[in-house]
Amino acid sequence: MADTPAVKTTMAKALNAALADALAADDRVVVFGEDVGQLGGVFRITDGLLARFGDRRCFDTPLAEAGIVGFAVGLAMSGLRPVVEMQFDAFAYPAFEQIASHVAKLRNRTRGRLSVPMVIRVPYAGGIGGVEHHCDSSEAYYAHTPGLKVVTPATVSDAYSLLRAAIDDDDPVVFLEPKKLYFSSAEAVLPARTEPIGRAVVRRAGRDATLIAYGPAVPVALEAAEAAREEGWDLGVVDCRSIVPFDDATVTAEVRRTGRAVVVTEAQGFAGVGAEIAARVQERCFHALHAPVLRVSGLDIPYPPPMLEHTHLPGVDRVLDTVARLQWDDQPDPRWLPRMEGAA
Repeated sequence: MADTPAVKTTMAKALNAALADALAADDRVVVFGEDVGQLGGVFRITDGLLARFGDRRCFDTPLAEAGIVGFAVGLAMSGLRPVVEMQFDAFAYPAFEQIASHVAKLRNRTRGRLSVPMVIRVPYAGGIGGVEHHCDSSEAYYAHTPGLKVVTPATVSDAYSLLRAAIDDDDPVVFLEPKKLYFSSAEAVLPARTEPIGRAVVRRAGRDATLIAYGPAVPVALEAAEAAREEGWDLGVVDCRSIVPFDDATVTAEVRRTGRAVVVTEAQGFAGVGAEIAARVQERCFHALHAPVLRVSGLDIPYPPPMLEHTHLPGVDRVLDTVARLQWDDQPDPRWLPRMEGAA
């Protein structure tokens, strides 16, 4: 693998390769959902799997999300490893009763006699000009449900590696795929095995403050850090990768080093995953902090029409305006006073 050259590929192709390799490696893996067979999925993530592995390993289902997940629970209890696709984030809500009542609880309910090794793939979040029911950031629902692991990749290599790890896991994993990153491309060596589930990664080291992000917000944080560098501010970026379990150690180590943190998420701010991250950092890093932990999030509204999406989603300017609010020795850094005055 060390001699394999890196090639430019997309997150969509990396996910497709991960599914194909998992199907080839383990006869227990089955892939199914709405339009994943003949069509290859709305975003073509399952393209070619039906032709290669046949309709007993990759097949279409009726438009009934609760039935899809309920069927997967039975298969998982019987020894298979189902990978199901919820066509869009908000389409998964009819299946939430199955997920919260059965998928997440069966191991505990049976005192460990039964496990549910299944993956629920959810294309989520915005940035594609979609409408209501097609662009929700629904991670908080799953993260608040004990018994589920919740992961979301932000890079091509992580997309492959985290999906393979999720399929191999003996417990249920909600795999959140940022739709706007499907066709982002990067040099990668596939198959890739990056950090495991439960491990965050420092994407960029910084000296002055730490931006904490996951999934679709990671590129925004990196772009903001680059823009800040041009203005003389050195910002680090931590990619959480795994929401549950959460890597407190990596995140808090970076925050303790810089003394300042901003959490960046696409989801609505109130009672979201970003709020939990901010609370955890505040509790664990209190004596190292030079300023309160701040958040940049989507607005607390239902997802807006496409023409207003850019206003709803956090962008570089909103991130930098929030960083400018961080206190430096009880006074704003003079480099950021014009930005603060402009925001006011």
